[in-house]
Amino acid sequence: MWSRLLCCLPIFLACIMPLSAADRPNVIVILSDDMGYSDLGCYGGEINTPNLNGLAANGLRFSQFYNTGRCCPTRACLLTGLYPHQAGVGHMTEDRGHPGYSGGLNEHCVTIAEALRPAGYATYATGKWHVVRNDQVKPEGPKHNWPLQRGFDRFYGTITGAGSFYDPGTLTRDNTMISPFADPEYKPETYYYTHAISDHAIRFVMEHRQQQADKPFFLYVAYTAAHWPMHALEADVARYRGKYDAGYEPIRKRRFERLRELGLIPPTVELSPQTGDWSRQEYPEWEARCMEVYAAMIDAMDQGIGRIVQTLREQGQLDNTLIFFLQDNGGCQETVGRKAREETMHPVIAADAVRLDVIPAQTRDGRPVVMGPGHLPGGPDTYIAYGPDWANTSNTPFREYKHFVHEGGISTPLIAHWPQGLKRTNEIEHQPGHLIDLMATCIDVAGAKYPTERNGQPVTPREGVSLRPAFAGKSLDRPQPLFWEHEGNQAIRDGQWKLVAKENRPWELYDLATDRSELHDLADAHPGRVQQMSARWNELAARASVLPLGGWRTGSKTRAARSPRKSFELKAGDALKGADAPDIENRRLEIVARYSAERPAGVLLAQGGSAHGYALWFDDGKLHVGLRRGNRLSEQVIAAEFGGEHTLSVVLETSGKLSVTLDGQPCKTGKLPGGVLSQPADGLQVGRDSGGRVGEYTGPSPFAGKIESIQLKLGE
Repeated sequence: MWSRLLCCLPIFLACIMPLSAADRPNVIVILSDDMGYSDLGCYGGEINTPNLNGLAANGLRFSQFYNTGRCCPTRACLLTGLYPHQAGVGHMTEDRGHPGYSGGLNEHCVTIAEALRPAGYATYATGKWHVVRNDQVKPEGPKHNWPLQRGFDRFYGTITGAGSFYDPGTLTRDNTMISPFADPEYKPETYYYTHAISDHAIRFVMEHRQQQADKPFFLYVAYTAAHWPMHALEADVARYRGKYDAGYEPIRKRRFERLRELGLIPPTVELSPQTGDWSRQEYPEWEARCMEVYAAMIDAMDQGIGRIVQTLREQGQLDNTLIFFLQDNGGCQETVGRKAREETMHPVIAADAVRLDVIPAQTRDGRPVVMGPGHLPGGPDTYIAYGPDWANTSNTPFREYKHFVHEGGISTPLIAHWPQGLKRTNEIEHQPGHLIDLMATCIDVAGAKYPTERNGQPVTPREGVSLRPAFAGKSLDRPQPLFWEHEGNQAIRDGQWKLVAKENRPWELYDLATDRSELHDLADAHPGRVQQMSARWNELAARASVLPLGGWRTGSKTRAARSPRKSFELKAGDALKGADAPDIENRRLEIVARYSAERPAGVLLAQGGSAHGYALWFDDGKLHVGLRRGNRLSEQVIAAEFGGEHTLSVVLETSGKLSVTLDGQPCKTGKLPGGVLSQPADGLQVGRDSGGRVGEYTGPSPFAGKIESIQLKLGE
């Protein structure tokens, strides 16, 4: 009897004792920003990604993995294993007054770091965080949703989202905001954010080996590549010069053929329609340059990933490190820095237009490059996106983009690499997967327990299933459908069937086994299935804090944290941020500016960024009144004799009615889409706009003249 008990003792102890560090893998989750399904070489693309290709060749590629279609919700979903609304980030980082749209991680979710730390893991993060409410992004706090307060031991990166790769805003080491140019710990010859993210990931891995080698680690590496602005080092851009001169169609066709050859899409899948006509491009050199810079941004990220992998290899840790790579949404169609051609495009010689001498190679075959909006993208003095036609190329073979929940918005590569834990290499897994599965997988491989309580608050039960069975070629046995909602766009996937709709549009039904490009709507042929799946979507949406649908449009609970002032007396150089900035959401704006300038140029007044806000600026002797609503720019252009000493009055009603007078004389009435839809995260600046640009100007665009005073009055 005793001998039998002693034989069972090792098994019993194994069940009650945690796994040793040697038994549990390190886990690295790498997330890129605003990339399409077919950009990587191992997913059909022509961009040079040898390191990611190598991870894929020695690992497993998922052909049908999904994100949430937008940056903040994806990060909240990935970090918590919940649908984004359950974590509080159903839209962006404004509190909209509903639990699913609180704008930051709520108290009823835990991050992967918070779940793995009790299991003995050290935890590190580098790069873009972007799950903190806007009014909580300030050096003095509150910081309860910053990385170190959400389970990470070390952090280097940005608390907010997009920004300059040469001078990123909200850059933070651990809990302290820093400047990249006054950082005693990191002094590269040229600061470039992608390289800084990689360098600090390597630093954390090396320090972990030196200080906590007895522990496994979890590392979250969140690149901002390849999100706009299109910023890349010229040495990287040079490798792609001329590669995109033939335009969109040849690239899309080659990618489509390659996707089929690789087995990532079945032969029945068709190529979605092409959106752009290269033959009608007035400035093809400038358009090609946008894609060259975009490719260089991905190339630089791949270089960094290669250095991280090499560090693991040198330390003997690569074989027992589970590495995931994926993307936060599909290719981005947002038109930041790209004016409508018929209004503003005009040929300029690049060598005369580019400031700071950051792009030395300005000619091709000995002739100047002719381009459109004034600056070649790539250098620090530009703020440009690559546009919808290249995004359509990135998303080959799918249609739609970031923001949407059609396949082009939510499909991502997923590469899994783990030599000791994967029984399949250089294979493709076709079972659908979702971000919610990453938490479940980490819990599984780490031998951890998902918490039921955090700071005395009950934790929402996790969604998702572990991907570990797929590592061995087994079924994931997903118990319920996957579903999505973002900005009123809705979808549900149950097996091979997907029901999807844009906001306020009818449901569309697709058989993804044969039509993953969503070109043949079967809703009319299967009304019963549409009814059944839409009812199931409503059940899941109610459970996951999605409803009421459209909650992301509602008023903000954080209005009390904004300035109560209705009138502001401003002068040149003033900058108001956070709670000091005017509360302009759905307010009537009345602006009276006294200035003098022989030929006014540049920004007179701006508040907001590329998502929401307004700006007044002069260009080519004309006044521009610009309004941003949901990333879309609308403008009214006023031609008058603005040179000299004047009093300019601009009134924008919440209805969108615009009135402009000069020295008391009416000079323009017009119409914009409405008022400012949402309080912008970017502050107010007088005489320049050095943050996210509201208008289609380059750089901070300082005012060329003297600003005597500006009075801003707000309506109710």
